[in-house]
Amino acid sequence: MQSLSRRSFLGTVSGLAAVPLLGMADDAEPLLDLHQHTNYAGRSDQQLIAHQAFHRVTKTILQPGEGWMIEEVGNSASCVALQADFPHLFERFACADVAESRAIDVLRGNVQRGAIGFGELKFRVACDSPEMHRVYKLAEDLRVPILIHFQYEMYYTGFERFESILKAYPRVNFIGHAQTWWGNIGVLHDPTDLYPVGPVKPGGLTDRLLSDYSNMYGDLSAYSGLGALTRDPEFAQGFVERQSRKLIWGSDCTCHDGKGGSTQDGKCIAGQSLAALRKLIPDTAVLRRIHYENGASVLGLKKA
Repeated sequence: MQSLSRRSFLGTVSGLAAVPLLGMADDAEPLLDLHQHTNYAGRSDQQLIAHQAFHRVTKTILQPGEGWMIEEVGNSASCVALQADFPHLFERFACADVAESRAIDVLRGNVQRGAIGFGELKFRVACDSPEMHRVYKLAEDLRVPILIHFQYEMYYTGFERFESILKAYPRVNFIGHAQTWWGNIGVLHDPTDLYPVGPVKPGGLTDRLLSDYSNMYGDLSAYSGLGALTRDPEFAQGFVERQSRKLIWGSDCTCHDGKGGSTQDGKCIAGQSLAALRKLIPDTAVLRRIHYENGASVLGLKKA
């Protein structure tokens, strides 16, 4: 635990329970963070828990990295260790470099040892490649969801063809994430513009896939998810109402303390996105779906 004893760490967590929330979520309401990482940009486990405690997150899903990803985030072993110390706070997904011959065995083994999904998958393959079809089939067999990072000409390319995957694997729940996924919330004229700003033109592929396929969900984390909520508030209000049963809140935030500590702009993605959702959604029942119920249902977690 990065030179911090478990007893000291537990004391830290208990103390953080008294930290004010700045109105981000009601104390009585559960909050699921679908997307967090260990060792994120050098952040310690203690700092990660401080961040989650500040925002009153009641359950965090750790997304491990493998292959090139461990340059940026912690690997599966680090997620296993943190979950083992704090099982009431964390669940974890499984990750493997899908280009490696052992990927299927790695993913299967991690699920057998307690992982509840595949992700974050962020590798240089096409979304409809043979390697990915093997992963989709395994997810179907194991009945676990998949969280995919879509980024134009970089990771899980061919987003325009992803509808064929949804049709081919109707029993697999897919969770879309990152720039190309959220860039397509509206009609996207320039796919190289990974963080579009300004008014959204209705009719985007992401919006349609969420509407047309019961097995497609959206991960609201990172700057890409925040942009989807804030670039066009009028569109966003209708979007979150229309897709309120398909959106799952997550942070994917590198902040150390919940207040923007260590970030380049001094802001916390989690804090900003939670505030944006509360502004867009006055109905507490709808907000609870996005904060907790949708994710809990997809991940097979107990109802709060």
